[in-house]
Amino acid sequence: MAFKEQESKFSHEIIDGNKVPVITPEVWATVTNTVTGKEYGSDAEATADVENPATETKREDIKRDVEVKIAEMPPLGGSSEM
Repeated sequence: MAFKEQESKFSHEIIDGNKVPVITPEVWATVTNTVTGKEYGSDAEATADVENPATETKREDIKRDVEVKIAEMPPLGGSSEM
C-alpha cells in the first residue's frame, strides 16, 4: 500500500535577486518486507516491525520504493528559439 509523502506544488523563490521557479513533485512511497511480502502503511510501521522482538524482521528485510510524479511542467520562461 503506497502512501503519499509529499504534495506537489509550484512556487517561486528569490535567489540572488532573481525570481526562480521551484517545482516540488508529488512523492509516493511503498515500504515492503522482502521476506514476507507484507506492505507497510508507513516507515514507522516497518520500523516497529523491525524493533518488535516477537517478529524475525530485520532492517535488511525492508525495501523502500519511491515514485516521483510531476503532473505538468509549468512554463519556466525563456525560449529555445535562436
